[in-house]
Amino acid sequence: MFRNLIIGTTYTLLIALSAHTADAGEQVSDNRIKLVMAPAERAEFLAEMRKMLGSVQAIMQGIGDSNREQIAAAARLSGNVMARATPDKVRNRLPTAFKEMGGPTHMMFEELSIRAETDDMDMLARDTGKLMNQCMACHAMFRVN
Repeated sequence: MFRNLIIGTTYTLLIALSAHTADAGEQVSDNRIKLVMAPAERAEFLAEMRKMLGSVQAIMQGIGDSNREQIAAAARLSGNVMARATPDKVRNRLPTAFKEMGGPTHMMFEELSIRAETDDMDMLARDTGKLMNQCMACHAMFRVN
């Protein structure tokens, strides 16, 4: 069960994150909302996104290994601690729709870190899938300049 869920989740993530390649001369339209940031802010913001992806990877690894401490630690990295650490200069540039999606996502990480102590691995895997739905929705709606 865990193996199939991990494989399915990983496959979905890879499909979603892979870039669309167009033939030379073909116009590709990206209708996502553009988050405009200065280069340093952009670098910091994208580093946070990579950290969240790393948390998801470590959570899935922890589920596969039935390692509750790894699941909790990985989830905690992208929970409230990350949300509070976002610099105001970056936070102030984010539209309300992004904040409305981001806040609950960080809370899902936080809740997962707590539930890792007692919930069965199947439930943790399902919750991680729901968390990834948040990630997918955000990446489908927004892009960084």
